[in-house]
Amino acid sequence: MTEEDDSPGEHTGATERGDDLGSLNDELVRLYNDGETIEGLAARYALSYHKVRITLLAAGVTLRPPKIQLPPTPPGLVNAYLSGRSIRQLADIHGMSYNQTRRILLAEGVTLRPRGRQQ
Repeated sequence: MTEEDDSPGEHTGATERGDDLGSLNDELVRLYNDGETIEGLAARYALSYHKVRITLLAAGVTLRPPKIQLPPTPPGLVNAYLSGRSIRQLADIHGMSYNQTRRILLAEGVTLRPRGRQQ
């Protein structure tokens, strides 16, 4: 026997490692299903994003679509829209894309007007 073989705590059988890995996998699945993000799980368990993602996929988890990060709502954007400005006008004024401006308005709970000019 070598010194390595005699060291305490070094003898971890395959079933113990498998159980530990299975427990971690179960925990990752449970936390992800409870709303935790892949990034959050990777940071919590010192794993790569890729490792967490493939673990979840291997466990049969349906991944949520990534949330699109929106910038803070520019001051006056909602009021300007409600006062009659178009999404295109607001996008130009605030230096944003049409889609980004539209998503911000929707995230703020604004009911959008129908497209085109209304008589």
